[in-house]
Amino acid sequence: MKKNIAIIMGGYSSEAEISLKSGEVVYQHLSKEKYNVYKIHILKDKWVVVTENNQEFPINKHDFSTEIKGEKIIFDCVFNAIHGHPGEDGTILAYFDLIGLKHTSAPFYQMALTFNKRDTLSVLKPYGVKAATSYYLDKGDEINVDAILKKVGLPCFVKPNNAGSSFGISKVKTNQEMIPAIEKAFKEDYQILIEEFLDGPEITIGVIEYKGKIKVLPMTEIVSENEFFDYEAKYLGKSDEITPARISDEIHTKLTILATQIYQILNMRGFTRSEFILVNEDPYFLEINTVPGLTTASLIPQQAVAAGISLEELFHNAIEMALK
Repeated sequence: MKKNIAIIMGGYSSEAEISLKSGEVVYQHLSKEKYNVYKIHILKDKWVVVTENNQEFPINKHDFSTEIKGEKIIFDCVFNAIHGHPGEDGTILAYFDLIGLKHTSAPFYQMALTFNKRDTLSVLKPYGVKAATSYYLDKGDEINVDAILKKVGLPCFVKPNNAGSSFGISKVKTNQEMIPAIEKAFKEDYQILIEEFLDGPEITIGVIEYKGKIKVLPMTEIVSENEFFDYEAKYLGKSDEITPARISDEIHTKLTILATQIYQILNMRGFTRSEFILVNEDPYFLEINTVPGLTTASLIPQQAVAAGISLEELFHNAIEMALK
C-alpha cells in the first residue's frame, strides 16, 4: 500500500507565495510511484487539496482528511513546506500532534521556540553560543533611541522577532533612521530586536536528520550585493551563494561541531538552516530556520546537491524519517 503524503504550503504570513513555490518543488520531486502525493494549500480563507488540473477539494479540519470523487482520503504523513505562521511557528503542528498525524518537522514546541529569535538566543546562551549584543522592544514600549544606540552602536540591524525571509529587516546607519526602521519591523511583528552589526563573512549551514543521523551539509558563504542578505538578496538573485564556503579546515570543523550542537540543544528534527557571522574567525550565531526554502534556487537544495543528495532523495528521506 502506497502512503498518502500531504504537502502543506502557503500559510498566513508574508511568506505565503514563497511557500507555495517550495511546496510545488517538493511535489515535483516526490515519486508518484512510491507515494500518493497531494498538494494542500493552507490559506487564511481556505484549506484545500489542489489537483493537477487545479480542482479544489476542502480539508475536513476534524481529522485533516479530504473527499475526492466520493473517496475519503486519510493522510499518513504531512510534508511541512509552510514558511512562517502557522507552519514554522509550530501552530499547525500542535494540531497534527493532537490528531496523531506525523509530519516532517520538529515537535511543535521546538518549532515555536526557534521561530522566536530572542527565546532561541536565551536558550543557547548558557551553552556558550556567541551572539550579537541585542536590545529588545515590544509594541507599546517607550522607544529611547539614545539607550538603544548606547547598547548596540551604529550601524545596527532592526528585525522582527518572529518572522522569516528577511521581511521587515533594516540596516540602520544613523540616529534618524532608527524610528522608521522600528516602525517597519513592527508591521511584521509585535516584538522586535535590535542587534549590533557584526563585521565578517556570513555562513549558512544546513543540518538535517538523514538516514537516522544528524548530517551537516556543505556550508554556503553569502556575498550579498545589497547591504545585507535581505529579501532581494535571498530570493531575487541579488547575492552570490558560494558552496562550499571559502573557509579553512579549522573553521569548517569548528562550525560543524557548533551547528550540530545547536541542532541537538534545540532538540531539532527534519530540516534546519543556521546562520552565522564569522568575526575574526569566531562564529556568532544569528538564527535558525526550521522550514527553509526548498525551491531549486534555495540554499538547502543547493547544499544537498553539493553533498551528492538529489532533491528526490532529500525529500523522500524527510518522509521516511517522519514515518519511523
